[in-house]
Amino acid sequence: MRDYQSLAHTTWDCKYHVVFILKRRKKVIFGVIRKHLGKVFRELAEQKECQIMEGHLMPDHVHMCISIPP
Repeated sequence: MRDYQSLAHTTWDCKYHVVFILKRRKKVIFGVIRKHLGKVFRELAEQKECQIMEGHLMPDHVHMCISIPP
């Protein structure tokens, strides 16, 4: 069963799979940078009234599944 969100006249389930890949696939996402990026992504999602459903910070790329309002 899907978790649809709704308002008075709309029902939606908008999700995006976003992947950030570093230039030349340099493996630099670790330690302090990794913690800082997680915080930045959460703050940006909160500002835009979005929700990060799932996220993975890999050494050379970032995967996120983001739920957004219409």
